[in-house]
Amino acid sequence: MTSTIYLYGPPGVGKSTTGKFLAAKLNLPFVDLDGAIERSAGLSIPDIFEKEGEAGFRERESIALKSPRKASIVALGGGALLDRANRNHAEKIGEVICLQASSKTLADRLQRGKDQRPLLQGNSLKELLDTRSDHYHSVAIQVDTDKLTPEESAEVIQNRLGRFYLRGMGKGYAARVENNGLKYLDALLIENGCNPPFFIISDSNTAPLYAEALARKLDAKIVIFPAGEKNKTIDTMTRLWGDLLNAGIERRGTILAIGGGIVNDMAGFAAATIMRGVAWVSMPTSLLSMVDASLGGKTGANLPEGKNLVGAFYPPKLVLADPATLRTLPEAEIRNGLAEVVKHGVIDDPELFSLCGQGLEKLSENWHQLITRAMGVKIRIIEADPFEGGIRAALNFGHTIGHGIESLTQYGLRHGEAVGIGMVVETRLAEKLGIAEAGLADKIAATLVTLGLPVAIPKGIHPSALVAAIQTDKKKSKGVVKFALPVKIGEMRVGVEIKDLERLLEEI
Repeated sequence: MTSTIYLYGPPGVGKSTTGKFLAAKLNLPFVDLDGAIERSAGLSIPDIFEKEGEAGFRERESIALKSPRKASIVALGGGALLDRANRNHAEKIGEVICLQASSKTLADRLQRGKDQRPLLQGNSLKELLDTRSDHYHSVAIQVDTDKLTPEESAEVIQNRLGRFYLRGMGKGYAARVENNGLKYLDALLIENGCNPPFFIISDSNTAPLYAEALARKLDAKIVIFPAGEKNKTIDTMTRLWGDLLNAGIERRGTILAIGGGIVNDMAGFAAATIMRGVAWVSMPTSLLSMVDASLGGKTGANLPEGKNLVGAFYPPKLVLADPATLRTLPEAEIRNGLAEVVKHGVIDDPELFSLCGQGLEKLSENWHQLITRAMGVKIRIIEADPFEGGIRAALNFGHTIGHGIESLTQYGLRHGEAVGIGMVVETRLAEKLGIAEAGLADKIAATLVTLGLPVAIPKGIHPSALVAAIQTDKKKSKGVVKFALPVKIGEMRVGVEIKDLERLLEEI
């Protein structure tokens, strides 16, 4: 399996234009198969048809399609996959996307285009579409481009496939959602320039499920630390550094982090600091980590004074989210991760927020779709603001209050549970301040309750204690804690300073 994506469909549907946008988004080379055929033959497509007929062109097309190439975005001719062997080849080594549009749209686009279409000479577009309609619709992944620009079509394809490429921190890296992706990990590591020797970092919960099999597959060494937030400490980090050195870590090697958000943060921090930095790969196995912790290159550990107070921005070379790993996740941890999905919906994706309101049973029917949409929100934001200087602070929605609650309960609440409570409380504050539309907090709370998540501050936590706890928040600026607050679903305001916070908390 490679990361090659084949764009297919009728003439005029926009395969080449869309392909160029998609290639730029995914940092992959773009190949126009007709262009490759012309370069190889030293003839234009119309000249090939004239000299060799359609049979000669199809033979050249088949050779060009099957020529070895690195992962690419390939725009195919409108009949390239009529040959069964060609189609089998494309579907075996990559993903085939069929772009569609109405006959009127296709005719308009063809009229505006300058290319000659040999198969349309003497034949109507309608005849060609009638002949190939069943063939085009037999492709599993369909994208209707009628009302989309080529760039919008490229974004739809990204979301359908779960393929992203993040820029903005000096080093770009791929992120992908891949069902059963761990089976192809060796190929993906090569594709993304990850060099052996490999060193797997995992925790005591996740390692028994995946570490041994991956170690055999990759001839990797395994380093394990005790699971749980209470172990996300500098003492644990010191042991990790020592274990990596004893395992023979080299600067040219690669750390493979497999586990939830704590594993991601700790392994990423180890990679950022051991030998002044080695490559690493994030393989999140919890929903929370897939949609949040694994993205953005934020790594770190906790101090007694607060959560994530030491760490580094240090991006991985690859993020691989395999939804199949969620099968081993307890339901409570699934719900825990859904709080971050709801957060992403509130921040920037009303449709995602609406999906969350359908409940866990419905959402579990298509984890790939849910993870991809949630990842897409975070990726758009961190690409716009990689080092949290502005709009990226929106991702902290629910976390300021949530981290305070986590600390005061000695992490007795899961992170997502605390963030869910934090979102509701912070939205009620936003309503009090006249920032949020009326009833927004109740709307968010209803969705969280549908997902089985708490929405009220635990009994025994007094507002004064909560205000004191959030004073250690790392998002503080010039001694002031600033909040990211929602205006409505899909719109946020960042950098909000709240005066008389304790009094407002007492009133809600």
